[in-house]
Amino acid sequence: MSIRHGLLALLEHGPRYGSQLRTEFESRTGATWPLNVGQVYTTLGRLERDGLVGQSGEDDAGHALYAITDAGRAELRTWFEKPVDRTSPARDELAIKLAMAVGAPGVDIRAVIQSQRRHTVKAMQDYTRLKAQALAALEDTASRERDDVAWLLVLEQLIFQTEAEARWLDHCESRLIRLSATAVAPAPSATASATASASVEPGDGPDAPHAPGARADGAGEPGGSGGRRGARAGGRGR
Repeated sequence: MSIRHGLLALLEHGPRYGSQLRTEFESRTGATWPLNVGQVYTTLGRLERDGLVGQSGEDDAGHALYAITDAGRAELRTWFEKPVDRTSPARDELAIKLAMAVGAPGVDIRAVIQSQRRHTVKAMQDYTRLKAQALAALEDTASRERDDVAWLLVLEQLIFQTEAEARWLDHCESRLIRLSATAVAPAPSATASATASASVEPGDGPDAPHAPGARADGAGEPGGSGGRRGARAGGRGR
């Protein structure tokens, strides 16, 4: 999250002081990413060092005001125009947790997934309820408040994010089920293979015609691809 550019965007509307910037930032984003005043002033200090903001006197209450500079406006324009870089994604705690849980002694990774899924679905329901309230508030007011519209967009992003996370958790569980089934499947022994080879009758070799209705790929048999698909579907329904 770029607090740096968020503060520049707020300062473009006019000089602000630290706690005012914090309040406006949280109002615009619905306090999804809360800031503390110390964090705001630390960021303002760095922006001032880089020539992107400058102090602009005080207000009537004696608060030190900060204003955006021309260099700050240019930096802000570049930020708006440039796509967010996804080639170096931020660390995701859930992905790291599942990666570390694979093969960890005494850890039931499927229990970890199920616990997270319950939490994710609950969060998605909460976000959806907040979205309904935000839409109702927008419909009840003649004017479209900038902060209300911004908060609605943030909520919808959170909903999409939790939906994607729930789908990914389903995929993880399905993947683990398939891998577990592959790991425990017994390999045919050399003795069994030799016995099977010796018992092949003339005409039963690979060049022999199949019986009517038979599938060469074994899709219609319990062990064929149709059976595997059924097993996967059953696994996902757990």
